[in-house]
Amino acid sequence: MSGAEQVEIERKYDVAAESDVPDLTEVEGVASVTRHEGVPLDALYFDTEDQVLAANHIIIRRRSGGADEGWHVKLPADEGRTEVHWPLEDGSEDSVPDGVLERLAAILEGRAVTPLARIHTVRTLVHLQDAAGNDVAEIADDEVSTTDMRADTKRAWREWEAELLPGAPATRDERTALLDDIERSLVAAGARPSSTVAKIARALGADANFED
Repeated sequence: MSGAEQVEIERKYDVAAESDVPDLTEVEGVASVTRHEGVPLDALYFDTEDQVLAANHIIIRRRSGGADEGWHVKLPADEGRTEVHWPLEDGSEDSVPDGVLERLAAILEGRAVTPLARIHTVRTLVHLQDAAGNDVAEIADDEVSTTDMRADTKRAWREWEAELLPGAPATRDERTALLDDIERSLVAAGARPSSTVAKIARALGADANFED
């Protein structure tokens, strides 16, 4: 079964454990915000022994919990990245479905993929709406704990993700301007652009190659 594709455009920020998401109604184009209850997410990440997926800026994960639970493949794109979704299936959580592997067959070249890290997140979403009530962006306020399954190393931190939603502006320049405005408010509240490009990179104590 082929996966459902969407484009994901987001920015990530490191924040202190006690930080609160600021009032973002001062951002141009944002008329109101809606804060939701925290939701636990559990994600298992996969790669080959020589991490060929990371070397090609690709991620496979199995996520349970939240509105988008399922199998995800993240691929580089011109703007943001392409995320491909498949539903969860019965069977072992550490057995990647054939459809997911087939999508990456040219990269894997027959290599086996095995669990790389587990990431547990308590995610609190803040939706940003325009004057018409359309969701233009969301802030994911994440409390993260991870286990590097190959090195048996545990890490924990707090981060924010600002992601555009379907109601975001139509042009790339306008989308960039919206994210820039959101970033200014987040930085003023104590956030700083993330020191790592992806949760999985930080879980492994590395920064190279990953896109999350």
